[in-house]
Amino acid sequence: SGSMDSCLMIWSMRPQIRAYRFVGHKDAVMCVQFSPSGHLVASGSRDKTVRLWVPSVKGQSAVFKAHTGTVRSVNFSSDGQSLVTASDDKTIKVWTVHRQKFLFSLSQHINWVRCARFSPDGRLIVSASDDKTVKVWDKTSRECIHSFCEHGGFMNHVDFHPSGTCIAAAGTDNTVKVWDIRMNRLLQHYQGNAVVNSLSFHPSGNYLITASNDSTLKILDLLEGRLLYTLHGHQGPATCVAFSRAGDLFASGGSDEQVMVWKTNFDAADYGDVLKTQKSGTSVDGTRHTLSEMDCGVHLKKTKTQNSDRNHEQQEETSLANTLEHIMGQLDVLTQTVSILEQRLTLTEDKLKECLENQQKIIQNKTS
Repeated sequence: SGSMDSCLMIWSMRPQIRAYRFVGHKDAVMCVQFSPSGHLVASGSRDKTVRLWVPSVKGQSAVFKAHTGTVRSVNFSSDGQSLVTASDDKTIKVWTVHRQKFLFSLSQHINWVRCARFSPDGRLIVSASDDKTVKVWDKTSRECIHSFCEHGGFMNHVDFHPSGTCIAAAGTDNTVKVWDIRMNRLLQHYQGNAVVNSLSFHPSGNYLITASNDSTLKILDLLEGRLLYTLHGHQGPATCVAFSRAGDLFASGGSDEQVMVWKTNFDAADYGDVLKTQKSGTSVDGTRHTLSEMDCGVHLKKTKTQNSDRNHEQQEETSLANTLEHIMGQLDVLTQTVSILEQRLTLTEDKLKECLENQQKIIQNKTS
């Protein structure tokens, strides 16, 4: 978690383990995210820098001056190799993680950019801005391929559906909108009673959770197109919310200086069962809509034999993915250590040069 107190906190889910407090930023921390491997944490700050931290007791970090304005969003690509940042300087920037090397900038927004996210396959980037637009970018061509301008207010947050075919955006006009980015059409529209600050898709793709200025968290059922739960816990605006990778938990933060961890009551075994070929329902604002399998990239139920074969394939894929993730994690740590050592060597060299220059000046003064 990041805070206005300029610090990061890494919390353990085990009560007996103390939290880590990381100090380094010179101003409020606006955004934080774990790398996919969990071996790095990226943070963006009002001090205009981005830091990459190793989440250990030492809390070492590498810092790079990322923008000329407040950094409001950091997001790792799914392979952990790239980082996208968004800033009040109206730009979105993409970096390599291992060398913290700047790659390119996207700069068609005409106001603060509050959020930028990679698509699940890493080929697209979506951004939300105070210019009242949500833009979808092609990472390869670096071109904006579509702008959604339907919101009445500023854009606070945007994210991709796990399928990569839809996006959801939260706005200061109290709405959440879900668009299909293949056909560039509005799928669902939810009207709330307060500014929506953050949102997160459940890994199954069936649910969306939001955090609002009225201190509530709301869970939306995307298949039924309706509000499922309204959760009360924070004593002020709920500023951020995110599902865990497995979807069994979600965390929220608020201006009441509290970080809360919640347990979902969705039955994981039923994730596949609740997916239907086609569902229709009424959204919160009363708008009728229809969601098909194509809309949100959901999969149909299969026979037991097919499921068994698929489960075996998934287990093999998961095992390979876990091995690769572990390797990537070790590379993260090694690269981060090398980067920190390089910074320290540079500092040492600078100090040695300064000492030599001072000695030369002393010798010259004595000679004269």
